[in-house]
Amino acid sequence: MILDPGVLLQVLIWGLVIGSVYMLLATGLTLIFGVMKVINFAHGELMMTGAFLTFLLWHALGLHPYLGVFVSMAGVGLLGIAVERLGFRPLRGTAKINEIFLSIALILILQNALARAFIPYFREYAQIRTPYAHRVFDLGLLNLRYDFAILLGLTWAVMLGLYLLLFRTEFGREMRGTSQNRLAAALMGIDVGRIDTASFGIGAGLAALAGSLYGIINPFSPYSGTLPAIKAFAVIILGGLGSIRGAVLGGLLYGVVEGFATFFLGGAWRDATAFILLLLVLLVRPEGIFRERA
Repeated sequence: MILDPGVLLQVLIWGLVIGSVYMLLATGLTLIFGVMKVINFAHGELMMTGAFLTFLLWHALGLHPYLGVFVSMAGVGLLGIAVERLGFRPLRGTAKINEIFLSIALILILQNALARAFIPYFREYAQIRTPYAHRVFDLGLLNLRYDFAILLGLTWAVMLGLYLLLFRTEFGREMRGTSQNRLAAALMGIDVGRIDTASFGIGAGLAALAGSLYGIINPFSPYSGTLPAIKAFAVIILGGLGSIRGAVLGGLLYGVVEGFATFFLGGAWRDATAFILLLLVLLVRPEGIFRERA
């Protein structure tokens, strides 16, 4: 079998693109879990809410999709804040099973709300079309779609902003301190409730960004967030529970492995191979790639 370097580069780029979606989802989950010690199983539904908001802003109002992404992030971020304040906060200190059932309830509520709002008008699937959908950069060996280049650039710009927030601001220090020890943070005068709200809002905003970018490269439905969310959970286990660095590296690695598995083994192995990678990593390094929180 003769491998064309250009084709392999195309597969690598696709892996990085879909890996960026997983990375954003996993980073949001990691941020919420690291600060609140809450696992939000409805993260995929927040992702699809973001995708549908961006779609609606583009389809109904004519807003440029890449501008709509930021409006969607803000809207789903506010939804995340409401979910934390009205849902998870009253359950703090109770049995963890209550948080699990709340997440499951949110999955059903958001899925059915999206289906009710969108399916009668846009049939089963929708997709966000940008003005650059059919434009490519001719780079010799590689034809790079404009959307892929913008998606990668936007993802890393947001991740850079998150890094600066967490590691270069007083608020970021408070957030990291709350993640390490909530009681000590509270005793030092940090408003841990405010940090909880902010972390959930930021995590939800990252999910909205992931969903919007996913909707640009793939058709989606109200039920499309389930599998990416499962993969995001796999990514945070692969990268190391609570590690932002692990979520970034794990998401990209997961996407690249998935891309090459699809190319060499076929679509039937797309999902299975990446989970095989997860099992192998856990057998060698059960704590994940990174032990410490970062």
